[in-house]
Amino acid sequence: MAPDHDRSRSSGAPAGLPALVRGHRLAAGLTQAELAARAGVGVRTVRDLERGRSSRPQRTTVDLLADALGLTGATRRTFLATARGRLPAAPTDVPTTGGTTGGPGAGGIAGPAADPAGPVSGMVPVARSGTDEATPLGGLSADLPPPVELVGRDHDRAELCRLLAGKRTYPVVSLVGLAGVGKSALALAVTRQLADRYPGGIAGVLVGEGSDVDCVLSAAAAVFGATGPAELATRLGGAPALLLVDAVERAPDAVAGALDRLTRLLPELRVLATGRHPVGLPGERVWPVPPLDVPTDDGSDPEPDALARCPAVRLFVARLAQVRREPPAPEELPALAALVRRLGGLPLAIELMAARGRILDLNELLDRYGHRVLDLAPPPNHREAVAVTLRDAVATSYRLLDPAEQAALRRLAAFRNRWSVGLAEDMLADHPAGSGGDPVQLLDRLLELGLLSVQGTGQLRFRLLDAVRDFAAEQLVAAGEETTVRRRHAEILLRLVARAEPELTGPGLVRALYRLDELTSDILAAITHAQGDDPHTALRLAAGLSRWLRLRGRDVAGRQWLRRLLDDPRTADAGPAVRAAASVGLGRLSLVHGGDPMEIEPVRHALATFQRLGDVAGELDARGVLGTLLICAGAHEEAREQAAAALAMARRHDRVRDMAIAQRGLTWQDVRSGDLSAARRRLASVDRLAGQCGEPRIRALARADLAEVARLEGRYADAVEHGRAAVAALAELGDPGHRRRALGTVGLALAQAGRFDEAGAVLVELRATVPGQREVVRAEDGRCALLEATVALHRGNRELAAEWFAVAAATRAGRGWRDVVESLVGLAASTGDPAMLDRLDGVCRESGIRLLPQEEALLYALTAGR
Repeated sequence: MAPDHDRSRSSGAPAGLPALVRGHRLAAGLTQAELAARAGVGVRTVRDLERGRSSRPQRTTVDLLADALGLTGATRRTFLATARGRLPAAPTDVPTTGGTTGGPGAGGIAGPAADPAGPVSGMVPVARSGTDEATPLGGLSADLPPPVELVGRDHDRAELCRLLAGKRTYPVVSLVGLAGVGKSALALAVTRQLADRYPGGIAGVLVGEGSDVDCVLSAAAAVFGATGPAELATRLGGAPALLLVDAVERAPDAVAGALDRLTRLLPELRVLATGRHPVGLPGERVWPVPPLDVPTDDGSDPEPDALARCPAVRLFVARLAQVRREPPAPEELPALAALVRRLGGLPLAIELMAARGRILDLNELLDRYGHRVLDLAPPPNHREAVAVTLRDAVATSYRLLDPAEQAALRRLAAFRNRWSVGLAEDMLADHPAGSGGDPVQLLDRLLELGLLSVQGTGQLRFRLLDAVRDFAAEQLVAAGEETTVRRRHAEILLRLVARAEPELTGPGLVRALYRLDELTSDILAAITHAQGDDPHTALRLAAGLSRWLRLRGRDVAGRQWLRRLLDDPRTADAGPAVRAAASVGLGRLSLVHGGDPMEIEPVRHALATFQRLGDVAGELDARGVLGTLLICAGAHEEAREQAAAALAMARRHDRVRDMAIAQRGLTWQDVRSGDLSAARRRLASVDRLAGQCGEPRIRALARADLAEVARLEGRYADAVEHGRAAVAALAELGDPGHRRRALGTVGLALAQAGRFDEAGAVLVELRATVPGQREVVRAEDGRCALLEATVALHRGNRELAAEWFAVAAATRAGRGWRDVVESLVGLAASTGDPAMLDRLDGVCRESGIRLLPQEEALLYALTAGR
């Protein structure tokens, strides 16, 4: 029950003593009963003192109360003197205690944490500033609590200072956000910076559970040294003052009523409030406080300099330094980036995680806690009086939503990363927030409560905090809605992929890739879940994404998905076009690692299906994939037939892009037969056709092929020029496999031209991890081995050259038959072993490859010399 706020006093009570006793009790976070028990006096004694009904209290009672309140120094002297009627009720010191209310490490208004047992946990003075000339408070002053370093809040602090220091526009500015996001620390920093702008003073109160309007008014007046709003108006005398109100959500109605009355009575008073939600007053300016920025996740190892500039990382490292001496080691940096991303940049979560770094390194922290951040809680000896888990903090904000808003949040938790208003609208299509309405109002509400972040300016700029998403996902399961929502999520992604798929083969390739890249985590989650619950949708998703999966280095996972889904009895009744597209996609992905002969017959069947359905685009796609698979299997003549048939069909239907693809397929046949002039002319046609249809990737591949033809012709400078241009274009387009082969062409041309240092640099790059991809170039990679051997041979080290040529000759992938032949020629030249000539002859007969003039000359010299 809230305490009685009868302000009547007996004539014997010292002036201002009731407010002083009440203010110090609230500052200590005590109820009247608790203060009485601690002091060893009766509850009625404390109640009468605060109501002003007591005559002058006995000295023993005052001393007991001062001891119970923990008053010392000037504060104790003021309290005792006031009780004896010697001083007015203006304290010369402001009661403060340790601890924070804005989350551990986030800083905050000094004061105790809430006591759930009492109706009022405390209204705590933060600071009061002023001078004799500026305010009638007679030189009252108090130091602000010790400053807390703010990380990543420069923009917020500058803008808030501008709002509060400028001409009066907003009576109340509210900082809103999730628990532990650092609202109190930000508010305290702003008040410190504005101390000189408010001659009437700056003070603050911490709202307690169960406070009523009179309680808030009384505390607000007390921290300015007044007994009530009327006296406060007299004391301020029109001088601007700033009141900081922390933890509004503990008594929202009481705070709203009190601040409405105060701002009407005191036009010169400005209010800076913090809480899980706004105060709700007319003219209020709401300022959402988001979590700190986290490192981007592009699949590559984080750069140390970039990590050092990231606010969330800086805070984590600072908190880690409090529990261990050593800064994060280089091998811990990937885990550091992953941890702060997983923690969502929430300062509370960052401090709780960093506190565990005393005995665990960051890799161990990620493995042990990365999947259960919601269960993070302060250690037993933490300075917070009430230990809460991160789940508790999120749950508090979740309960502020009405049931319909909670249901909408649970649905939005299906999105793993960023999403757009349009995607949210699709997810909420049959929900009150989406059906026939505008979901923007819901998103604004979630942003207002700090559950949602808005990043960037593109369409996909909305994101639930990781902790919020995890909590909402738990609620989704508990509500029995997971299957329905996950299925809807997969269907939404399928529609998006269906729109993007045609652009993956046209001038919009880069834009389509980027759009799908932004949805990577959602795409992968949708396929993973749909495999078990809705295999038809999963099959259509995986089939439509085969090109994207190949270009983004996810070919292994893509092959596993497609193989499993095609073999799943539940997809046997899928549409023939869907199964045919999936088979072609599976064949396309197998080409990344040299093609799988087992995929030839399924692609043949798919080709027949597309022919039966009259699907021209499907038939041309199937012929292209089948032709390359046949080359890998050594069926070169049939591969030529497929390419020629595709070219004829593309011409018949005037499909320029498919003409370019077919012409490029026939280029290999020209190289195989040793007609390099014809290959060069055909590549010029490919370049022209690709330019005509706006296909940058086909043009880049044609440039890479031209570099290889120039190298085989012995025009090494041209090969380097064309190769480097192709490498740059393929890197921009995101095609790691073809980029690596083009880079190998550059290295071989440099080595054959005697530019060994440059060739060595290329070799180092080839062996390195390709940025943004999982694949690592191994020593056994054919192009690497061939380059090693070529450098050794041209430097005269025949023994080393022979070792590497042998490795290269054993490696064949895709169109690598030409590399095998070149390796065997080099092996024969290095060893002088006649058996190598027999092996070379067998490979040439199997592949149909004709030796080039310079190769024949080398072998002739070898045999003649022996």
